[in-house]
Amino acid sequence: MTSSRSTLFTARWLAVPAAALLFTACASTTSTPTASAPGAPVKVKVFVAAMFEIGQNTGDRAGEFQHWYERYWKGAKPIAVPGALQPVYCNADGVCGAVLGMGKVNSSSSMQAILLNPQFDFSQSYYVISGVAGTPPSRGTIGEVSWATWLVDYDLGHRWAPEENKPGEPTFMPRKGYEEYRRFKLNPDLVSWAMRLSADTPLKDSDGARKYRLRYPDAAARRAPFVGTGTHMTGDTFFHGPGMSKQAQYIARLYGADDYVITEMEAAAITLVIKRTHGTDRVMSLRGAVNFDQGSPKETTLQHLDPAPGETAGGFAETVENIALVGTRVVDHIVGNWPQWQAGVPKP
Repeated sequence: MTSSRSTLFTARWLAVPAAALLFTACASTTSTPTASAPGAPVKVKVFVAAMFEIGQNTGDRAGEFQHWYERYWKGAKPIAVPGALQPVYCNADGVCGAVLGMGKVNSSSSMQAILLNPQFDFSQSYYVISGVAGTPPSRGTIGEVSWATWLVDYDLGHRWAPEENKPGEPTFMPRKGYEEYRRFKLNPDLVSWAMRLSADTPLKDSDGARKYRLRYPDAAARRAPFVGTGTHMTGDTFFHGPGMSKQAQYIARLYGADDYVITEMEAAAITLVIKRTHGTDRVMSLRGAVNFDQGSPKETTLQHLDPAPGETAGGFAETVENIALVGTRVVDHIVGNWPQWQAGVPKP
């Protein structure tokens, strides 16, 4: 590995907590013994997808899965699924979940394996795709939690180097033929329900995150954590800097979606898999922001990617807890009122 590549690797480790945890995510529960579900298929009412866990599913530093696991599956037997990264857990109420893996290919292949496995009945299931994310400082803040109104694939299209363009012009063009799977408008009634049930959730915050927000002049960046909505941009590339953020907003508007508010790596790909098997009417995407997608005005993009010790955004532990605090309100309502939700999303 060259020095420059090593520096970039270190930068991504420090700047994007989710990326840093990829290496432990793959090994987080692989040592856990798995068991097949006996008898009739599990009728899944709500499936919760997380992308990584840091260590164990309980009792240590929490990643994306731990708070969900401790709420719904403590003591549940893991169900082995060939082709999935990690086993599935289910409780007696029909709430199931799993760690799918990071990135579009990793997560969507796990989701497909689970959906096609005969141990589960997904015919009436709702889905919560959850995880950490980034946000532009003009739209969000550290610790916020966002329900997606649209999911947009950041990668599908043509790109070229900025120096090959006139200054300020876009360096992205959509590719014909991708119209059916480069964007997904999620069920507005379901998003409305999610906000109604969770908008007033008391959210956690930290002194470190409060101090870090003051580096940014944007009113949104300086806000306390909140629950919001908007377009979630899915890309395997950890794009960073004001120029790339501007391009993401350009793509969202080009596709007729809402404002870009969240950058993540999996949701559009997972949703495509669900669409091809069961449709998208019952899909929810829930993300919590653990970093800004660009540095403050007083630092370069590379400085923001490779911060000095103690200079990171903070708030990771609080954000993963916030995601579960918000999401469990919706999951509990659906399961607790199943006769009203079983046939489809009620009118808000």
